[in-house]
Amino acid sequence: MTFSARHLLGIEHLSREDITAILDLAEQYVTLNRQPHKHTDTLAGLTQINMFFENSTRTQASFEIAGKRLGADVMNMAMGASSIKKGETLIDTALTLNAMNPDLLVVRHPHSGAVDLLSEKVKCAVLNAGDGRHEHPTQALLDALTIRRAKGRLHRLSIAICGDIAHSRVARSNIFLLGKMENRLRLIGPKTLMPSGVEHFGVEVFQDMEEGLQDVDVVMMLRLQTERMDGAFIPSKREYYHRWGLNAEKLGHAKPDAIVMHPGPMNRGVEIDGDLADDIHRSVIQEQVEMGVAVRMAAMELLVRARREALQENTLV
Repeated sequence: MTFSARHLLGIEHLSREDITAILDLAEQYVTLNRQPHKHTDTLAGLTQINMFFENSTRTQASFEIAGKRLGADVMNMAMGASSIKKGETLIDTALTLNAMNPDLLVVRHPHSGAVDLLSEKVKCAVLNAGDGRHEHPTQALLDALTIRRAKGRLHRLSIAICGDIAHSRVARSNIFLLGKMENRLRLIGPKTLMPSGVEHFGVEVFQDMEEGLQDVDVVMMLRLQTERMDGAFIPSKREYYHRWGLNAEKLGHAKPDAIVMHPGPMNRGVEIDGDLADDIHRSVIQEQVEMGVAVRMAAMELLVRARREALQENTLV
């Protein structure tokens, strides 16, 4: 199992082999996580620091559980009360943390590129838990694992990503990953929520849900990110649900065995019908949450393993 990346900052620069390595190892952790005893010593003696400059429930909890199940010493920094609020720069914070010799740094930040900047200032492995509108690599990886387990493969599928594409780092990472794995991608949503230059993404673009969902294998709904909107991007939430929210009637245009996904948190009755979100025959939303822990365990193990191998090679030289 080869994986040579020093950090996990995004999907764009990962190879297909890197992606497959993470997913294959994550499969083993899915099995472990369903056992009564879920603990390993893979990261025993190592320190993991979670720095979340944006609020998050599921992502931070998932990374914390992942680290603890691997045996790491996990510290969650309360960034709302940190020195950043007192005027300290992001770089000074990075240098301070670097002096503490952590082994893994998990960072979520509201500004695109902030995690990349941090990675240049520390010696440890850095994992991007979401930065601005840039990327959210572990979300795309857990989505990929969910699809692969549900469909038996991760290539040559027809996949629709629907909703607020413009503000979604989840959409961006999924476009990179699913495109690398030779899938046919469709973006569906209002023109106001499509990113500029979308015609160069190698995807098909639709404004009509019924047309865009025709015969797809996977329907991935996105959260309407009103906190990132400056202005009127949609007429109203009621109108948005009527035109772009997913319900059973619209899903009827997809393949009979199409699965429904959502990265969460969901706005029921805005992006997706509540009954459909809970439909155990179509929805894999809870499976996505489960896969998140396994994927993050796999990513952290592979980054630590790659770092150890690099240090050994430098020692030999």
